[in-house]
Amino acid sequence: MLAAVLLAAMAFVAIQVIRLQSNVLTSPLNLGEGQESALPVDSSKDPLQILVLGTDTRTGNGGDFIGGEDLSSGEGNSDVMMLVALSADREDVTVVSFPRDLLVPLPRCISPDTDEVSQAVQLGQLNGALKEGGPGCTVAAINDLTGLSIDHFMMADFNAVKELSSTLGGVEVCVEEPVDDEYSGLSLPAGTSEVEGDQALAFLRTRYSFGDGGDAGRIAAQQSFLASMARKVQAEGTLTNLPKLYSIAEVVTRNLTVNEELSKPAELLKIADRLKDVDLGKIAFVTVPTEPWVEDPNRLVLDEVRAEPLFQALRQDRGLSEKEPVTEPSETAPTGGTPAPSGQAPTTEAAEVPAIDPASIPVLVLNATNDPDRGGEVQELLLDTGYTQAVPLDAEQAEKTQILFGTGYDAAAADLAERFGVPAVRVLFSGTATGLQLVVGVDLATGTRIARPPLSSELDGQTAEQKTCQASSGL
Repeated sequence: MLAAVLLAAMAFVAIQVIRLQSNVLTSPLNLGEGQESALPVDSSKDPLQILVLGTDTRTGNGGDFIGGEDLSSGEGNSDVMMLVALSADREDVTVVSFPRDLLVPLPRCISPDTDEVSQAVQLGQLNGALKEGGPGCTVAAINDLTGLSIDHFMMADFNAVKELSSTLGGVEVCVEEPVDDEYSGLSLPAGTSEVEGDQALAFLRTRYSFGDGGDAGRIAAQQSFLASMARKVQAEGTLTNLPKLYSIAEVVTRNLTVNEELSKPAELLKIADRLKDVDLGKIAFVTVPTEPWVEDPNRLVLDEVRAEPLFQALRQDRGLSEKEPVTEPSETAPTGGTPAPSGQAPTTEAAEVPAIDPASIPVLVLNATNDPDRGGEVQELLLDTGYTQAVPLDAEQAEKTQILFGTGYDAAAADLAERFGVPAVRVLFSGTATGLQLVVGVDLATGTRIARPPLSSELDGQTAEQKTCQASSGL
C-alpha cells in the first residue's frame, strides 16, 4: 500500500511538472552577431545573471488598459528591463534597472520568427531592441553594454503582474500624497495600501505620478514594489511552502517566455532555493547611471564613469550591499556639477561650474522629518556656509531628501546637492520653485549629509529591507 501511494504521488508530481513546462514559451537566448553563447551554468551554485523583461503587449489581455494605447498583439517594447545578478555564495542579489529611454549601440539581430535582419545602429533606444529580434536581441545589447554574458532571460506580459500580485494576496505600497492618475488608472490614498491586479499593474507602469514625472520616478516605484514583494514572500515563507510555490509557478509559467535552458521547472526551483535565505539587506535595487543626451534631454545615455564600477562588480560577482564610509565635504571641495538642461537633474560629479554666490540664493528649507526642530538646524547649517536667505518651513513627512530648483538655479542646486550628499536623480527642476527648495527627508534627520542606504555611494537605489514611499510629481 505504501509503495502504491508513493508511486501515485510521484506520478502526480511528474504530471504537474510536465504540465508546468508545457505552459512556458521559449525563445533563443542571444541573437547578437559575433557574440559567444553563454557557457552552461549550474543554477544551484554558479554566479547567475537573469535579464527580466516586462513587455507592453496585451496579448491575451483583450488589449484593454487605461490610457487608450493599442498594443493588443505582438511583442511590443520592453516596458521594464531589469538585470538580476545572483552571487555564487548565495549572499547577494543585485537588481539593475535600465531606463526605457536609454540610448545604446544596438547589435545586428535576426528575428527567430521571421528571419528578418535588423541593422546594427550606433545609438538606438534600448527598449526597441525587443521588436528587432525578440528578447535575445535585448540580451545581446545589454551584453555589449556591460561586458557580461547573460545566462538566462524571463519575459512577462501584463497578465503576469496582475495574476502574480493577486496570487500573493496583494503587495504593500506607499505614496506620500493621494494619487489619481488618469493615464495609468492608478488611484491610491496617501500612505500605505495593498495593491493587486489592475492596480498593481498601474502602480508599476505609471509614469506621470512619481518623482519628476519621467522614467526615474517610475523605476523607483518598481524597485519599491519588488522590495515589498520580497519582504512579503520571505515573511510568509513562500519559497519553502510547496503549495504556494506551485501556485506561483503556475502563474509564472503561464505568462512567461524564457530561453530554452530556463524552461525546465527544476531550474526555476533551483533559483527559488537560492533566494529563500538571502538577507533582505543584501538584495540591492539600483538604476544604471545615466545622463541626459546632449542632443535631446528627453533621452538618456550611459554615464560611463559611474556605470563602469557597477558593471565591474557584476562581472566580478561582487555584491553592492557593503556599507561605505561617508566623508564630510572639505571647505575647499568643488561646489557643484554640470548645469542640467531645463527639467533635468544636474550631475554632481564634474568639478568645473560657474561660480555662485550663496548669499544671493533664496532657499526654502522644507522640514519633512518627525523632528520639529530639524528645519531650524538645517537653516543654521546653510547660514554657516553663506546661504543667508535660507528660511525653514514645516512639510509633510518624506523618506528621501530632494532638491527642487527654479529656472537659472541649476548650478546652485548642484552646489547644495554636493554639500548634503543628495544624489543627482533627486535634484529636480520645478517650474513653480523660486530659487531652491530643500526637502529635508528622514534620511537627513541628523548630521550634515544624508544617511546613504547600504549601497555604493555612486548609485541611487534601495535594499529589499528598506520601506520607501513614493513622492508625488505634482503633474
